[in-house]
Amino acid sequence: MKPILSPSILTADFTRLGDTIQMINNSSADWIHLDIMDGVYVPNISFGFPVIESIKKIASKPLDVHLMIEDADRYINRFRDAGADILTVHYEACVHLQRTLANIRALGMKAGVALNPHTPVMLLKNLLRYTDMVLIMTVNPGFGGQTFVEESWSKIAEMRRMIDESGYDILIQVDGGVDLSNAVKLVETGVNVLVAGNTVFGSPDPAATIEKFVKLF
Repeated sequence: MKPILSPSILTADFTRLGDTIQMINNSSADWIHLDIMDGVYVPNISFGFPVIESIKKIASKPLDVHLMIEDADRYINRFRDAGADILTVHYEACVHLQRTLANIRALGMKAGVALNPHTPVMLLKNLLRYTDMVLIMTVNPGFGGQTFVEESWSKIAEMRRMIDESGYDILIQVDGGVDLSNAVKLVETGVNVLVAGNTVFGSPDPAATIEKFVKLF
């Protein structure tokens, strides 16, 4: 399976957000990654429903929505209505995670669960049947442009083994410090979905950088 590229717009120029979405539409990227932060679960605030709704109006690719928020259950319906296609919640922020994942699926979205760098992958063993994607955070969540946490390599490999042994069809996504130098190794280790933010939007030509990622595979 060819890896999926999901550019994160967190570090894009928000004064030209419409142009950015059209650029991704016209590129070889597969998804559009949206980081939602509440200033409580993580020490940063990004954007909310009006921005997602506006993006959905012009996006031709699935919206990959990553919730870094407390009490995500309160808003699942609203994220679906705003246009989320894949909705990922954090293991650490959900008290009743099985119910949360089941509700996401029941509303017609793909259900993802994210793990912070310190959270063991084994904690998901009994939840895999409710999960469409596992997001392994390779930086601590909250800000773009951070350095890849090296201990993530063993976590990715362990998650890949666990999924393969389970027999379930589950994607592994990584977010944080993904660049052109480690993308191939990440995929070889078991990653299916690459989230690239600062590498894409911190470059002089984001569209060309997306194509460089795609040409690696």
